[in-house]
Order: sequence, then structure tokens, then C-alpha cells
Amino acid sequence: MNTLVDENNEKREQLNVENKKVYEDMLVYVRLSFDKSEAETEEVLMELLDHLLILQEEGRDSRALFGSDPKQYAREFVGELPQAVPKKVSSLFMMGICYFLGFYLFTSGLIQTILAYGFHHLEQTKTYSLGTTIVGLIMGVAALAILAYSVFRYNQWSCFRHTSKIKEYILSGLMFAVLPGVIVLAMYLWLPSFGPTVVLPVYWMGIAGVVFLIIAKLLERKI
Repeated sequence: MNTLVDENNEKREQLNVENKKVYEDMLVYVRLSFDKSEAETEEVLMELLDHLLILQEEGRDSRALFGSDPKQYAREFVGELPQAVPKKVSSLFMMGICYFLGFYLFTSGLIQTILAYGFHHLEQTKTYSLGTTIVGLIMGVAALAILAYSVFRYNQWSCFRHTSKIKEYILSGLMFAVLPGVIVLAMYLWLPSFGPTVVLPVYWMGIAGVVFLIIAKLLERKI
């Protein structure tokens, strides 16, 4: 698979500016259709690139291949691709969750450990309400899933559009960085404590983060 992707990256450099812009929008749109077979997708994308290169040599542009509405062509193209195996889609989703929890827990645990043991700015143990922790994790994972899906769909929507990149970066930053951060902070501040409590050393989060990262890496190897 990496061989096809690398070959695609090299061949794209042979396209002129106009054809490259349209093809790269096509490539992004298609690759973001995460429920499609990756192997079949990369093979057909390569076929499209080879065809476009031939047309370019003949002095023709991308309209000869994609028509006057490349986005409509992309929609139809994606609709004809075979579906990915459900098990693989589930593994990708679980891998994403494990990476998210791994990085979050490891970073939080590392910071708290340094502050507690290195600078004595925090207590070396912390009391956790199990009910609150479980609900918070569920809500965080749900928010992550919604955010990831929104990012995919937004990036697809932005393909083939002639918009200001600065405005696009500002809008996407507000939608996918600031707003989720505010929501997570509100959840953290307003979620009441309930359920049994347990006292753990602050470094437990770092250890749990490493475990989730290992699980994510194992899932990635199996995909």
C-alpha cells in the first residue's frame, strides 16, 4: 500500500499547476471516504493519475477526464468503490480512540507527576469519583468521534472550492479547536462528582496512557 502512495506522490509532481490542483482535491475527497476499501481506492486513484498524465501530454486538461463538475464526478466515483470490511472500520475507530486516550492520559499524567514530585505544586495522590470519571471518558470519546467525523466531512466539503485559505484556516480552527476545547472544559467544570471514590497516585495516568498507546500500536499493525 505504501508503494502505491509513494508512487502517486512522485507522479503527481509531473502534473501542471491546474491539473495538480484538481487531482489533489479529487485525491483528498476520495481518501476521506473512510468506509471504502483502501487498497481498491489507491489502485483506482493511480489509474486516474496515469490517465490524466496521458491527457496532459496530449495538451488536454482535467476537464477531459473529470468533466465540468469534478466534485460530482468524485461523488459518483466514491459511490462505485467497494465498501471496507466492517471489522477494519471498527479497528480504525478503536485505534483512534486508543491513541486519543493514550496521548491525553500520558501527557496529563506526566505533567501532574512533574508538578507533584518535582515542584511539589500538587498532591502526590488524587481522589477520583468513578462515576464521574467513566461518564467523562464516555462523553470525551463521543465528542472525539463527532469531531473526527466533522473534520472528514468539512475537508470533503472544502474540496474543489476556490476560497481564501486564510479564512478557511480561521473557520476550521474555530470549529475544530476552540469550540471542542470550550465544550470539554465546560464538561470538566460542571460535571458533578458521584459514585465510589478511589485514591490513586498522580502518575497512574501516565502508566494508563502508555498502555493505551501500546494497544493502539498493536491495532495499527493488524490493520
